[in-house]
Amino acid sequence: MRFPGPVLSGRGWSDRRRRLLLGPGAGVLAGGLGAVALPAQYGVTAGLLALLCAFLLVAATVVFVLVPGPGTLGTLVRSVPLAGAAFVVAVLLLLSTPDDLRPLWWIATVVTAAWTAGAVWEARRTDV
Repeated sequence: MRFPGPVLSGRGWSDRRRRLLLGPGAGVLAGGLGAVALPAQYGVTAGLLALLCAFLLVAATVVFVLVPGPGTLGTLVRSVPLAGAAFVVAVLLLLSTPDDLRPLWWIATVVTAAWTAGAVWEARRTDV
């Protein structure tokens, strides 16, 4: 039995997306090799950096799968759930940090509040 074509129709990922995924992939490889080859104090740091790169690789892949096509950044900026989640995280970090880091998290809270307000405004504007 022959199938008429590929199961998923559409274009593949752009070269830009592939190149963007190569950076964290190379970081996973280099950090993993460093974790094995370097002495203990450096190997642990290299392993943690490899884990961070792996997290970023998975996150970028998920974003690229869920938001196909061009305009990924604009779609994410207009996403009310993402903006709201970032705002909640910024507020929680603001409330849980010591006094010397509070100015940083105040700035992050104000920026994410503005992002959330802009995303809600854009969502309401396009719904009408």
